[in-house]
Amino acid sequence: MKFKNLFLIGILSVPTMAIAGTSLNGAGATLPFPFYARVFSDYLNVSGNRVNYQSIGSGAGIKQFIKGTVDFGATDEPIKASEAAKVQRGVIQIPIVGGTIAVAYNKPECPNLRLTQRQVVQVFLGKIRTWDALKCGKGPITVAHRSDGSGTTFAFTNSLSEFSSEWNLGAEKSVKWPVGVGGKGNEGVAGILSNTPGSIGYLNQSYVKGKLKAAALQNKDGNFVKPNLKSGLAALSSIKLNANLAGENSNPQGVNSYPISTLTWILAYEKGNGAKAGSIRRALLYLLSPAAQNRADDLGYVPLSNSILSSSRKAVARIGQ
Repeated sequence: MKFKNLFLIGILSVPTMAIAGTSLNGAGATLPFPFYARVFSDYLNVSGNRVNYQSIGSGAGIKQFIKGTVDFGATDEPIKASEAAKVQRGVIQIPIVGGTIAVAYNKPECPNLRLTQRQVVQVFLGKIRTWDALKCGKGPITVAHRSDGSGTTFAFTNSLSEFSSEWNLGAEKSVKWPVGVGGKGNEGVAGILSNTPGSIGYLNQSYVKGKLKAAALQNKDGNFVKPNLKSGLAALSSIKLNANLAGENSNPQGVNSYPISTLTWILAYEKGNGAKAGSIRRALLYLLSPAAQNRADDLGYVPLSNSILSSSRKAVARIGQ
């Protein structure tokens, strides 16, 4: 099945009695979309409760959350204090799963691309424009990037800021790219890459499939590593959460650490949930259950560590009516 940006759980074949269950609506980050789609489908089958999730990007998801048009939001960049201050119902920020952001490329004659941190910066600044310069075949490089406000872009540019002083575009959900073609969502970038031989871009590991391969990136210790469970766990284990459960490490140390790794969060309301409060808690606890977290690796994600997982479950308990 090819998922669209709007994934309506319940399209799959389920017992008739399940359709009568509670329905929740969420929107936001595209990075965790394949994980949410699969796990919320599982949740419908075991609980009879439906979760509709719109994969619209972190920026748009936070805007919908602030407006109060969804039951929960989702973001790959922790919500800013200025944004949280606009939510009168209070904000509970909950890490849900980890992700590694791959530098993916479509170049069949180059099966094992290795990039230093400076090379990654120079490619996305347009300073390296040919595959010859990377010793990986010939021809021009087509860069693909996000066109929408994106937590994936924030995590990616946050790491590029650490990689080299040459990076001068900052770390934001949206930046003014000097080169390349924009795609909406991780899905859009994946589509550009898949349809454009000689292209390179950034997206979550879960979208690297078919014609696409992930480059091995040089980490802080000087080793070249690919995005996978081992390298993602090594990187995310270094993240320390603050009181709002936000945390990042944009260039982690460790011989096995993948240098562009991030958490992704769901934003819930602390109050004003009314009769839906219990349904929201149960749905989010299912995302944090062993059944869901054990799916993470197969879907291209990194399960939460014990300490972060424990903090997330405690946060869910704060969701009130």
